[in-house]
Amino acid sequence: MLRLQGEMIRGGTSKCWIFDRRDVVASGVDADTLLLAAYNAADPRQIDGVGGASSTTSKAAIVEASPEPDIDVEYAFAQVGIGDEHVEWTSNCGNCATAVALYAVHNGLVRITSDSTTVRMLNVNTGARLSGTIPTPGGAAPDEGAAAVPGTAALGVPVLLGFEDPAGTATGRALPTGRALDTLAGPTGPVEVSLVDAGAPAALFEAKAFGLDGTESPAEFSAAVPALTVLRRRAALTMGLAEESDPVGHAVPKVGVVAEPAPYRTTHGTLVAQDEYDLAVRMVSMHAPHPAIGLTSAVALATAAAIPGTLAHRLARQTADGTLRLGTPAGVITAQAVPAVGGASPTVLLHRAARRIARAELLVPVLEGRPA
Repeated sequence: MLRLQGEMIRGGTSKCWIFDRRDVVASGVDADTLLLAAYNAADPRQIDGVGGASSTTSKAAIVEASPEPDIDVEYAFAQVGIGDEHVEWTSNCGNCATAVALYAVHNGLVRITSDSTTVRMLNVNTGARLSGTIPTPGGAAPDEGAAAVPGTAALGVPVLLGFEDPAGTATGRALPTGRALDTLAGPTGPVEVSLVDAGAPAALFEAKAFGLDGTESPAEFSAAVPALTVLRRRAALTMGLAEESDPVGHAVPKVGVVAEPAPYRTTHGTLVAQDEYDLAVRMVSMHAPHPAIGLTSAVALATAAAIPGTLAHRLARQTADGTLRLGTPAGVITAQAVPAVGGASPTVLLHRAARRIARAELLVPVLEGRPA
C-alpha cells in the first residue's frame, strides 16, 4: 500500500485534491497510475477511492514551487475519469486554481508580506498564467472566510482569481479558425458555432439550435448532451486540437449553449429575473451538464462576448465596463474583462471562495507501475 500526502480543498464549486510534486515523484509511480488508483477511477461510484464520482469532484492538482522569477507556483491539473481508467491532462480548471492559491499561501510557496497576498500561478497543461489574491490579515494564512459563490451555500476564504492574457493559450489566437462564426456537421445537420480559445478552448452554440432557450435545468439540458458530445469532437478537429487518428477526448474543447436572458429558476429554486444577467449559458462537463459553469469556460464566454460576430456577442447584453453576468443553473456568475497593456488580451477577473477541507495521508492500492 503506497502512502501519499494530500490536501482536499474546495475551490468555488469544485473539490480538488492537491499533491506536492515531490511526493508524487518519490512514490516511484507515474502520475496517471497513482491518480487512477487513489480515486478508484475504474468504478463509476469511485467508492474505494477519494474521488467524488462527479466531474466537479474528481479533480487533482500536482503543485511545485516555480524556478521562474515572475511565477510562484506551477501546477498540473488532472481530470480523473469516472468509470473510465483515463486521466485528462489537456485542460485547466479555474476552481482548482483557486484551491491552488490557498494551498500555496498555507504551505509557504509564496511569502506573506501584507494584509493581502497574490499568488502568481502557471498552469503547465496549457501555459496559462493566473493570479489568486487572498486576504492575509496580520500576515497570517486564513482558514475560513465569509465569501460565497453561486452553486454552494458554503462559505470560504475570498479569492480574486485573474486569468492573465488568456486569449490563444492553446491555439495561438482567440478565434482559432480566424472566424467569429463557423458551421459544424451535427448529428441532424449543420450547426452554427463560435470557436473560441481564451481560458480554455470552447465551442459555443446557440441554444435554439437544440430546441432550448438557455434556461433549462441540468436534467432538461441533459437531452442535448449526446449531440454536443458529437459536436465537441468536430470542434476539436476544426480547431486543430486533435487529429482524426487521436482518441476521442471529453475535456477539450469546452462545449455549451448560449441564449438571450430570460427569467428562470436556479437549481435551488431562486427566481432570476431577465434583467439580473446578460447572457444565459448551459455547459457540458465531461459527459454531463455542468451544475454551474467552469471558470475557464466563463473566461471564454467573457472573451467571446467582446468579439463582434460571435454568438455570445450577438446574444449578450453589452456593458460599458467589460462586466458579463452569466446566468447558470446555479445562479449568476460575474466575470470582468480588464484591459491589459502591451497588446495582451484583457485580464478576466472572477470572485471565488476556497476552503481547506482535509489534510490526509492517502493509502493507495497501487499494484502496477511501481519499480521492481
